[in-house]
Amino acid sequence: MKSNRLEGLETFLVDLIQRKDTSRIKDRRILFLLWVLHQSSRLFKVIVRSRHFLYQQGIIRHHTLGCQVISIGNVTVGGTGKTPVVEVFARSLQQRGRKVAILSRGYKKAEPPIAERILNKVLLRESRTPPRVVSDGKNLLLDSAMGGDEPYMLASNLKDVAVLVDKDRVKSGRYAINRFGCDTLILDDGFQYLALRHHLEIVLVDSRNPFANGHMLPRGLLREDVRNLGRAHYIFITKCDGSDNSALKAEIRRLNDKAEIIECTHRARYLENVFTTAREELPFLKGRTVAAVSGIAVPAGFERELENLGAKLIHRVQFADHHRYSQQEIIEVINSARDMGAEAIITTEKDAVRFPRLDRSDVPIYFLRVDIELLSGSEDFNACIARICYQ
Repeated sequence: MKSNRLEGLETFLVDLIQRKDTSRIKDRRILFLLWVLHQSSRLFKVIVRSRHFLYQQGIIRHHTLGCQVISIGNVTVGGTGKTPVVEVFARSLQQRGRKVAILSRGYKKAEPPIAERILNKVLLRESRTPPRVVSDGKNLLLDSAMGGDEPYMLASNLKDVAVLVDKDRVKSGRYAINRFGCDTLILDDGFQYLALRHHLEIVLVDSRNPFANGHMLPRGLLREDVRNLGRAHYIFITKCDGSDNSALKAEIRRLNDKAEIIECTHRARYLENVFTTAREELPFLKGRTVAAVSGIAVPAGFERELENLGAKLIHRVQFADHHRYSQQEIIEVINSARDMGAEAIITTEKDAVRFPRLDRSDVPIYFLRVDIELLSGSEDFNACIARICYQ
């Protein structure tokens, strides 16, 4: 119950800070909250700028590990489709002969009790504790609860690529080099991680909502000033749907006149049963009544994709981003879907790794497998891979 209240509060705040027009809000309490968020945002901007200044001046030093370090990240919080891009880079580099490790923080992974964490910090144990190894490149060693949703998903889909989780990615990078002989490190969500020197900056920009409402956290979704896009070597415009991106490209060019710009879309490939791994091709959805369940940053995009594939959505269930599902919740979703006449329940791959095991099969549950398809700039992508491999 406590987690549901926290998720409800999180959802309310996310909806509020994403609003671009607040002129119609009359509730004084919400207006006061927006004022507090705005002032906090100004303070956050000062902190971020100060941190960058300290690194630029060498007052705080970057660490170097003697190998290629590729950062893949964004300037906003969530929703840019980063995980499939990390996957395609890791696979491409591994196929070219690089020994790759993905370093992730493991957002919302299971953590030790707070008392233990405080004790570890006080006794300086954190630096001596090895990172969590989700995959050693051969075997899956942790589940999504211990490793985090995205790291587990990446580890499940990538062979011969190590996946490590630790908030100290200097430490996990050293571990990957010394233990697994890695020569290429990919920082998952690494644009703001300055402790480790990056050889290449790859930044993702969502074509549908590039910079949210333009405010920094916590009033908006920006992690840092959009002017910092100037650090990027390659900029991927993600989730393209065929619309004209010339205005967005012009804005990006104003912020960065040197980076290569690559347009891509997230293309649905097939459906896979969450519990049996049986696959169905996409025409399976055409004309079929389905329920959609998701706990992701932008559920509307997922639901719209199902409709574009011909599914008839008769039930939509949305949880907070990274929601950890209980058996009872899935049973309730199945019961509701069955009672409404749904022929299948469809979720995302990221959600599927958080589903508990069930014996129920009265309404089959599938996840939609999605990967990256380059729409423009494939030559630049190949040049990027070659640049990494031959340096």
